[in-house]
Amino acid sequence: MNRKLIRVLAIVMAAQMLAFGLATFGSAKPSTQAGAPSSASYKAPDTIDFRTAKIVSEGVRLHAELFSLKTLAGKQLPTVIQAHGWGGTAAGFRRDSIDLANAGYLVINFDYRGWGESESRVILTAPPAKKEGLKYTAEVTEVREVVDPLEMVIDWFNAIHWAMAEPMVDKNRIGLRGSSYSGGHVVYVAARDPRVRAIVSQVGSLDSRPKAVALAGAADDQVKLAYEEATKRARGELGYPAPRARVVGNLQGAPIRDKLLLYAPVEDAAKLKNCAALFIVAEKEELFDNNDHAKAGYDRMTGAKKYVVIPGITHYGVYTTERERAIKLAIEWFDQYLKK
Repeated sequence: MNRKLIRVLAIVMAAQMLAFGLATFGSAKPSTQAGAPSSASYKAPDTIDFRTAKIVSEGVRLHAELFSLKTLAGKQLPTVIQAHGWGGTAAGFRRDSIDLANAGYLVINFDYRGWGESESRVILTAPPAKKEGLKYTAEVTEVREVVDPLEMVIDWFNAIHWAMAEPMVDKNRIGLRGSSYSGGHVVYVAARDPRVRAIVSQVGSLDSRPKAVALAGAADDQVKLAYEEATKRARGELGYPAPRARVVGNLQGAPIRDKLLLYAPVEDAAKLKNCAALFIVAEKEELFDNNDHAKAGYDRMTGAKKYVVIPGITHYGVYTTERERAIKLAIEWFDQYLKK
């Protein structure tokens, strides 16, 4: 296949994926964290107690990072759980975690399975060579750095379950904070777990389904492609994408398309009756229409809610020029609903 044809195919795929709404979920900018130290070499400010933990999610050990003020050691604290969006890692939320810890919260960041410092799900690549009861020796491969929203939200649920046995966690004051793709995850999870009292969804994407009128029918093509891939994978004819594959703009991590068809947290927003929700959006959001995502979720809610537009910024402004404003809004929201 010549280079020109490869380039044409790449352009076609990018257009199709944009039609599928996938460019809405985040960017490599906040997630790759080039040069960010591993948790083993990371040093938090002297006032902050920083430690790591392992959360078991469906048999996979997830990497978690905990932040709190040393002066509050031994006390039960209102707790904020965070995870990043598409291709994101816990390292991307360390600055925000310090701000939240300084405001009196215990903060739990975690990496999704197969991302960052978390372990991966594995699949058999050959029949077991040796089997003794339920244990066997076999050749396996990791499923690493792909994007599966249904696995991601299960990791969120298990992060909450894990937190319930942590001595410093006030079980009655749990908040979730997500950004970009995880801005939808926190809506999905809070709608199903009554222990969550407040959420912050920042520049959130709340719908993974294709748009009915996107690019004159391209959405229908994407549904067909998603089902074709799912069928081939179910029949053992197709494996998982390569780690950190870039098939959606500059996003790192290829999606499992058929899972996206099943994922629309915007439909769950109406269930947030006993959970206060803050939606923060960028005025000049360039990756999707806020009206189809955060605004649609906000409008469907009947409980405590707030919708804040940060003027003059595009999607990534919440990570750069307006990061401090965004985290300040989050802290004020959590103070209102987790410190009563």
